[in-house]
Amino acid sequence: MKSGIPGFLFGMWVLILMGGWLVVTVLGPISISGFGDLDGIVNSGAKAVIAVMLVVIWVLILSTFKNWIFRKEIKS
Repeated sequence: MKSGIPGFLFGMWVLILMGGWLVVTVLGPISISGFGDLDGIVNSGAKAVIAVMLVVIWVLILSTFKNWIFRKEIKS
């Protein structure tokens, strides 16, 4: 059975939903303290860095998935 574009789109939506769940349930409640007046800035900065790293990981996963699907399509 060929998955092709529908398989890629399904994988993309799964990653989007997993990423949203991860950010809301895990990353959202994290609170960093101990920096005095800079608590809010450090907290937001740390969450932003983690969110950007997640985006990079998702793009790498999707790129690998895309390459795998289209190599499989070309061979058949």
